[in-house]
Amino acid sequence: MDNTQPIIVKRVKKVAGGHHGGAWKIAFADFATAMMAFFLVMWLMSSATPEQKKLISGYFQDPIGFTESASPHVIDLGGTPTPSPDRTLNPELEPAQSEAQIDAQQAETFAEQIERERLELLLQELQNKVDENPELQKFKDQILFEITQDGLRIQIMDAENRPMFALGSAQLQPYFEDILLALVDTIAAVPNKISISGHTDAKPYSGRGDFGNWELSSGRANAARRTLVIGGYPEEQIARVVGYASSALFDRKDPFNPVNRRIDILVLTKKAQRSIEGEQSDAVEGAVPAEGAAPVVQEPLQAPQLRERLNIFEDGVLQFSQPGGR
Repeated sequence: MDNTQPIIVKRVKKVAGGHHGGAWKIAFADFATAMMAFFLVMWLMSSATPEQKKLISGYFQDPIGFTESASPHVIDLGGTPTPSPDRTLNPELEPAQSEAQIDAQQAETFAEQIERERLELLLQELQNKVDENPELQKFKDQILFEITQDGLRIQIMDAENRPMFALGSAQLQPYFEDILLALVDTIAAVPNKISISGHTDAKPYSGRGDFGNWELSSGRANAARRTLVIGGYPEEQIARVVGYASSALFDRKDPFNPVNRRIDILVLTKKAQRSIEGEQSDAVEGAVPAEGAAPVVQEPLQAPQLRERLNIFEDGVLQFSQPGGR
């Protein structure tokens, strides 16, 4: 009998790295989903209003919505059906009058934001025009732009060796006319109305007892108005022309500083415009806000030549050359 038995050799084929199955993929997918949901919740919580958070809290406390603080809808986007009459919602959360007030406030805030952006763009455009225009660059130090709560203020100031007006009069110097005419198209590009004001330094006007810095500043403001209108600015867009004399100095430390003699053009916000129109409902446009001050005549001139039309008060009322009151 042959006792020889066959020898069986098993060869195990090893796979590099081993095999762990696909369970880890499912776990990782669950983890990624959970993280995405977490970040979505965090984003919603940061962007939700306090009223929406309260409604969400009420929904999870009572999904059926029978309690006073609950809501039948987690986030109401405006397309949900109206709750039935027997469902009493919290009057503090959804009063019609309160919603109307909130909507009006939001609309006004949005309008103010758009208006401010428009004025900022206008400021940048005016600044670019000054930087790019060789003629305006000569007077760059005399032109100041700034955003205020009432609008965009454009201040054109005197210099010691470059006054904007003839001494003691409202006759514009030719280069000041050129500055106004160069800026008028850009200012007219926005629908906002403007207010024009004239200012003098604190040096008293000498020459006539019934004529002083109040009349002089209002006359110069009106001369600037006439220049803008002749340059193409709509006259109906001018809300106010006023003279302040030396009551609103630019340099209060030095009342006689030439920069105090200036013309302000304020591109008004709607709120400031409403305030002015309310204050002047019964007043003459261009009146001087001072006791005893003379009103300024507003009719445009009709002379054939531009320079002649810009030289206002041709009857000699303001054509003085006395020192003081510059």
